[in-house]
Amino acid sequence: MKAKTSKKPVAPAKIVVKGLAKAFGRKKVLQGINISVKKGESLVVIGGSGTGKSVLLKNIIGLMQSDEGSILIDGQETSKLTGQARTEMMRKFGYLFQGGALFDSLKIWENVAFGLIQGKGMARDKAKKIALQKLGSVGLDKHVAELYPAELSGGMQKRVSLARAIAADPEIIFFDEPTTGLDPIMADVINDLIVKCSAELGATTITITHDMASARKIADRIAMIYDGKIIWEGPCANIDKSGNAYVKQFIHGSAKGPIEIKLQDH
Repeated sequence: MKAKTSKKPVAPAKIVVKGLAKAFGRKKVLQGINISVKKGESLVVIGGSGTGKSVLLKNIIGLMQSDEGSILIDGQETSKLTGQARTEMMRKFGYLFQGGALFDSLKIWENVAFGLIQGKGMARDKAKKIALQKLGSVGLDKHVAELYPAELSGGMQKRVSLARAIAADPEIIFFDEPTTGLDPIMADVINDLIVKCSAELGATTITITHDMASARKIADRIAMIYDGKIIWEGPCANIDKSGNAYVKQFIHGSAKGPIEIKLQDH
């Protein structure tokens, strides 16, 4: 009689993208993207500038309308959602925008609490309390809450942006180039905070980056976009043995390889 083996249950897919296409005029940016992300998983999407990484995120979250394809969130088709249904779906998401995208005229705590006050109609005193807690979780003291973005360094602004992204305890968080413009030490601090905050929330995350140090620290799984398609995906541990010439060139930052950078003469 064979002994029974207990299998670990497979996490359900939180996000499923099928055949996603998006063009701007004649420029085809996404050309049939297929990808899925399990509940609680961290997917990092790598690729060069202009390959469609940000466009992919904005299509999934609904900031852009895809031309073709299906986007399932928790099994629900969302690509054509509008009105209240779209608003309800958006409440599942947190988003750290490239460059931070903080409001210059608002105090730091008001930036963090913006979605709670404007999106959920929460009272300001309650929202401020949550904002202070979230600022603390990214290592910022309470006195920072009363400052304005212009009074903070780039690294501190990025941490404020992270606090805002997690303020409503989202189920899904998108990180758009979270370490761009930061020195290597501060970039590593941000990477650690992303891992910590995502784990505490049990969130499903997609990060887009060209920073391989960031990708290796954040990712459970990595996918690479090139020419509007996913050309490789697999566990983070397999990236160095992908067997893909495009991936190899990208992760080593080599000028020579199948990825051609066109230089214009002036």
